[in-house]
Amino acid sequence: MELSKNYEPQAIEQKWYEYWNNKGYFNSVPDERPAYTIVIPPPNVTGVLHMGHALNNTVQDILLRRAKMQGFNTCWVPGTDHASIATEAKVVNMLKEKGIDKNDLSRDEFLKYAYEWKDKYGGIILQQLKKLGCSLDWNRVNFTMDDAYYKAVIRVFVELYNKGNIYRGVKMINWDPQALTALSDEEVLHKETNSKLTYVQYKIDSEKEEYITIATVRPETILGDTAICVHPDDERYAHLKEKFCFVPLINRRIPIIFDDYIDMAFGTGALKVTPAHDINDYNLGQKHQLEVVDTLNPNGTLSEAAQLYIGEDRFTVRKKIVEDLKASGNFVKQEDYTNQVGVSERTGAVIEPRLSMQWWCDMENMAKPALDAVMDGEIDFYPSKFKNLYRHWMGNIKDWCISRQLWWGQRIPAWYDKKGNIYVAETEAEAIEKYKLQNPNSNIDELRQEEDVLDTWFSSWLWPLQVFGWNEDADNKELDYYYPTQTLVTGPDIIFFWVARMVMAGYEFKGKKPFEQVYFTGIIRDKQGRKMSKQLGNSPDLLQLIEDYGADIVRFSVMISSPAGSDILYDEAFLDQGRNFSNKIWNALKLIKMWEGRLDADKTDDNQSQFAIDWMQARINEARQHIEGLFADFKLSEALKVTYSLIWDDFCSWYLEWVKPALNEPMNQKVYEQTLDIFEDLLQLLNPFMPFLTEEIFHLLREQASDLIVRQLPEVKANNDTALQHGQLLQQMITAIRDARNKNQLKPKDVISLFIDSDNDTFYKSAGNILQRQVNADKLEQTKEAVAGTMAMVVQTEKVYIQSHAEVNVEAQRDKMAEELKYLQGFLISVDKKLSNEKFVANAKPEVLANERKKQEDALAKIKTLEESLSLMEN
Repeated sequence: MELSKNYEPQAIEQKWYEYWNNKGYFNSVPDERPAYTIVIPPPNVTGVLHMGHALNNTVQDILLRRAKMQGFNTCWVPGTDHASIATEAKVVNMLKEKGIDKNDLSRDEFLKYAYEWKDKYGGIILQQLKKLGCSLDWNRVNFTMDDAYYKAVIRVFVELYNKGNIYRGVKMINWDPQALTALSDEEVLHKETNSKLTYVQYKIDSEKEEYITIATVRPETILGDTAICVHPDDERYAHLKEKFCFVPLINRRIPIIFDDYIDMAFGTGALKVTPAHDINDYNLGQKHQLEVVDTLNPNGTLSEAAQLYIGEDRFTVRKKIVEDLKASGNFVKQEDYTNQVGVSERTGAVIEPRLSMQWWCDMENMAKPALDAVMDGEIDFYPSKFKNLYRHWMGNIKDWCISRQLWWGQRIPAWYDKKGNIYVAETEAEAIEKYKLQNPNSNIDELRQEEDVLDTWFSSWLWPLQVFGWNEDADNKELDYYYPTQTLVTGPDIIFFWVARMVMAGYEFKGKKPFEQVYFTGIIRDKQGRKMSKQLGNSPDLLQLIEDYGADIVRFSVMISSPAGSDILYDEAFLDQGRNFSNKIWNALKLIKMWEGRLDADKTDDNQSQFAIDWMQARINEARQHIEGLFADFKLSEALKVTYSLIWDDFCSWYLEWVKPALNEPMNQKVYEQTLDIFEDLLQLLNPFMPFLTEEIFHLLREQASDLIVRQLPEVKANNDTALQHGQLLQQMITAIRDARNKNQLKPKDVISLFIDSDNDTFYKSAGNILQRQVNADKLEQTKEAVAGTMAMVVQTEKVYIQSHAEVNVEAQRDKMAEELKYLQGFLISVDKKLSNEKFVANAKPEVLANERKKQEDALAKIKTLEESLSLMEN
């Protein structure tokens, strides 16, 4: 079979994915093996694959594939989230394009359109995950609006309501004027914004011409003011006790109140109080029994209560009112001001605090076991730094606003009679039965159901439970086998939305944690450190990258740049690195396949190749141990780097050079077979990271009895320290001798002789021929005498004399070595200075610190070698 010049992923990736899936390798049923289970963070049905998905799902796939090779019964559950706000917005836009207004439809008519949209677009992202190579069990696809899942959510609501954890009440909430729904605190993003601080004077109700001045970034809310508040100790305003003032433009008479909540140093020390439009103002209003005037409609326009600008958008009014305040004489000045503005995580609209009747879930009791589980180490966080973030939120948890003013989602199972009494039940029939029990003389057989739906996260917090049929049977075989799941892989941005709530749900409804570990990936940023986004145009098209480079290379590019829990500075140069790596492995395959026609079972081997084989096997075993530890700490990027170096450097650059036969010479059959064994071991280590390339090469090497995806990892053996030390010595000697040849401008064909002062007879007996071939030496002699007129150096403890048949300027070589020594000594001083700086050591990232210490270690070793070599030449 003729192999292509370079690796061509497009030709093989779909072939292998279909093959694995058809063979049932992704499917799982309970058996006698230990389970290794991951539930996918369900992507929104509105979603398409992006760089964040590439990282998150590649990590999960790597963990699953490696666990399969370790003998676990692996199960990766796919599915999607109905994403109430985002999906409803998509459907509303689709209807607009058809000339249909949502408000002209009944709820059932709208939901019919919504399901049509979901059926058409909802599974696209799952299909795209196949292109990335994700080994998901496609027999287990779940959707949070499936009938069985819907029923589970309703059951949970009813149970929590009956326990007193869920209640209905009026509170200040975050209102999204674009989606027209309430949001929880966690769904509000705070963005630094350049605003204007507007100073406005309010006339005091007195015979004198006296004013009190406030500063606000939201002048449009002046129309809802019901008090001015100052600090009791502020002498500037002490004379205003029990006084009143007038709201500009509308002349509402409001009291001047005193409260130590006020910061005397901010602005003018006087605060306008608008209870309907600010949570802190609302609390002040409750304390001082102030009137509440709601001046905003749900869509962000001004209401009739505002008296002015009725029906106009809040931001239009913000500009208009300033001009009118100037005309009325109430305007004082404006200043530039930077502040934090809350925006909707889903729509990007600026949030309005708003008093609203909503459904709430009391979280305090559920939070305690969930907090203890993480703080006591029952659930491990990787990196552990996220425990502090989790502890802070859980320790200060607020009640969860769980109702949303939407139609797409699980409709709240509460029914009302004509008097407004509430009947909570799983079905309307059960609600009617409850009504009849409480009203035995009534003949009513119909109640009005709550219009609101539940927050999307109120369904996804049941994900690890319900994907295994918890609601149908809480003790079923699958749930007992797969739950708790092993590893949750997610971003830190949903630690409160989802992670914390799943932990609470696990203990509340199953009495067990939902997962053993949580691995937090970083956020992918561009090389300038900016978060990737469509708005900035700095996010590559992931599907196009897969099309252009192949899934393996895309996977490689995100993993090689992804230190555990830290943000990723992504550079498309990593794609070129991945492509070069793939071609390197492909070329290794081509080289080995070329030897097939030169095999000779009778060719004698002088143990030189066995030296190389022993060393390479020892290196693989050593790397396995290292990789094992890195996986245990979820340092997947580092594990890939170890594997990359093992293949590129040790195997391709050293081993293959050491065992390849000379030109026109036959290849020893045994050495060839052992080389195939070694290559297969390397492919297996790389397989979780780059499954397509490795499976393809595995089958091209020779006929295989099984597939690489299910090949079991061998047990790690004790290290062969002698082989490792001898292999390192050989590498260092070849490198040092080649360097000396280059510095003395010897051509590749120029032959040298080696004289080595060493007692290491075993090493030279087994590796001497390799050394000679690699440096073009016609002989190698062990000696106890210095050899005059030669280049001299020390490699570890070996004194090496190089005699060239061409003329060599030994003095020039000595001068170059002295110059290099001087440079390294200066370099070492700069590194030592950095490492002796306590502030640097305390604040530097671990990987930066490790890199500096490696520089120090390398410089010391090179300095030692150069000093010894120079001393040898002087003697």
